[in-house]
Amino acid sequence: MQTISYQGLKIINQIQNKIEDDLVVEAPLQININSKPYTVVMRTPDNDIPLIRGLLFAEDIYKSFTNFEAAIEKAEDEIPSIINITISKENLGKGYLNKRTLLSVSSCGICGKKELKDIEVNGNKLNTATRLTSTVIHKMFLEMNSFQETFKKSGGSHAAAVFNKQNKLLTIKEDIGRHNAVDKTIGDLLIENTLKSANYLLVSGRVSYEIVSKAFIAKIPIIIAVSGCSSLAVDFAKEFGICLIGFTRENKMTIYANPSYIKQ
Repeated sequence: MQTISYQGLKIINQIQNKIEDDLVVEAPLQININSKPYTVVMRTPDNDIPLIRGLLFAEDIYKSFTNFEAAIEKAEDEIPSIINITISKENLGKGYLNKRTLLSVSSCGICGKKELKDIEVNGNKLNTATRLTSTVIHKMFLEMNSFQETFKKSGGSHAAAVFNKQNKLLTIKEDIGRHNAVDKTIGDLLIENTLKSANYLLVSGRVSYEIVSKAFIAKIPIIIAVSGCSSLAVDFAKEFGICLIGFTRENKMTIYANPSYIKQ
């Protein structure tokens, strides 16, 4: 399963309509080596064995051209969540000694809840008194775009920008990687001691759960993206109390989580 249908609130020329939108599935996969946890990766299900094979090869863990044994230890909704790889000790490369830290993720108590409605969750959700209009959103994007000098020259960079509640630009950074650009903006605000003023995170590409989790840790309650959002990004946004908006272009956008933050 590579896509899944979620309900969204699509706004075109300030006219709202509920839609069913197909999102790319993002799901965690824990990789065990010889029955011991090695790492957790976020991926779109299918082709898991080739994914593991390439990952272990690139990280100098298994360079042999002989295929290893693989067994699904756990699956959720027919999607593998834990796969164990059996590799003899003599075939384990040096990279295995530098084990990745296992990714810590939320329990995501509402994962799989695809309806666009308020959902009661446990834990400390973000909340904001902000009521944002689609007109203001597009103005913020225009301002972000005006500072994307690297993109204007190369066409090959991503950007992230953070605005405060008064819609004032606090910082904008560019990078070849989406996540790097987000990290740069948050780091800049930390250095300037202005992170508490952050209210909107604008990103030039798509949104995965990692960007949602970065915004949650930084306590930024609204994420607005030019491109699409993954299924896990929507699940986490709902759980964390983050308003998540995708496909923000010209006179349209799609709200996937917490639409009450937006007014017309």
